[in-house]
Amino acid sequence: MIPETSEQFSLAVTRRLSLDVPSFRQELFGMRGRTAAGDEGDHTVNEGLPARPAAVLVPVVARPVPMMLLTQRSSDMPDHSGQIAFPGGKIEAADATPLDAALREAEEEIGLARQHVRPLGYLLPFLSRTGYLITPVVGLVSPPFDLTLNPREVTDAFEVPLSFLMDPRNHQRKSREFNGEQRHFYAMPFEDRYIWGITAGIIRNLWERLTDHEIVEEVG
Repeated sequence: MIPETSEQFSLAVTRRLSLDVPSFRQELFGMRGRTAAGDEGDHTVNEGLPARPAAVLVPVVARPVPMMLLTQRSSDMPDHSGQIAFPGGKIEAADATPLDAALREAEEEIGLARQHVRPLGYLLPFLSRTGYLITPVVGLVSPPFDLTLNPREVTDAFEVPLSFLMDPRNHQRKSREFNGEQRHFYAMPFEDRYIWGITAGIIRNLWERLTDHEIVEEVG
């Protein structure tokens, strides 16, 4: 059953996810320079890529109707330019945990102050085709809050109803040829926004966790 209120969402996430990752930082940074073959998040992804640790914040805004906060990446970004994304980026040496990195990146990219974010738990890491091992951090965002976008990284920030994103009827399975191979991914078009790839894959992972759905292997 999909949570209909922010409190229901918070309870559902904390029952299924955890923020207890005492060895997470060491494990992630230990993967630098390694091949990530065999590593996977909730969806199996491309093997043989060097893993670079990263983290994103999956922010659900505690409105009367819960909303998910997403961004539009700048067309000048070297990776995933112009795509819909969660705020986030590389885990730096100064970041004690993926949570620290996700909160720092959210402040840097969209000006979301960390005091507005209540961390709820980690989803399993997601390996992107560009070689980032991305740890999603689910957080509940308390309004009111102000955003200040960093135009070098983000051109827009917007909200999508959580109920839309947690409805599997809106999870479209797509495929595309990349470097001579067929890659499979999810897409979740909403109004004039095309949510797909890593972002849609993470949303799908969250849906699987909240519904205790059997994990299926997909390429992200």
